[in-house]
Amino acid sequence: MSSPPKLRTTFDRLRQVFLFEVGGLLLITPPFIWISGVPLHDSLGLMVAMAIIAGVWNTLYNIGFDWVDARLSGRSADQRPTAWRIVHALGFEGGLLLISLPMVMMWTGMDWQQALIADIGLAAAYVVYAYVFNLGYDKIFPVAQPD
Repeated sequence: MSSPPKLRTTFDRLRQVFLFEVGGLLLITPPFIWISGVPLHDSLGLMVAMAIIAGVWNTLYNIGFDWVDARLSGRSADQRPTAWRIVHALGFEGGLLLISLPMVMMWTGMDWQQALIADIGLAAAYVVYAYVFNLGYDKIFPVAQPD
């Protein structure tokens, strides 16, 4: 029986999460401010708080997803096919939506329907961003395989 593929190092995961969250703040915050009408200060505070929560969720989710994927498929994260990358991005954003909805409601003063629409919009933007970011990250920083 062959050994499971090598997983990303802790440093590599932390770098990935940091780059993902910084990029997301830079790309997603301006359209959120424009579309939602939430003032800059409130939007920026919310997005930073969500980035911190998402960073923790991202780390835990990716470690778990990589472990399960490696055990089920025998491949490393950088070898993940398109369909599985889509499952990965949707699972991440779905979990984050459950975590973030109450925070969006409290931070912005939106009712639950408005907050849900705003949060789904953020999740949709981040699903696309997560797919593109992770594909690029895997190409730039492939998982080093043992000799």
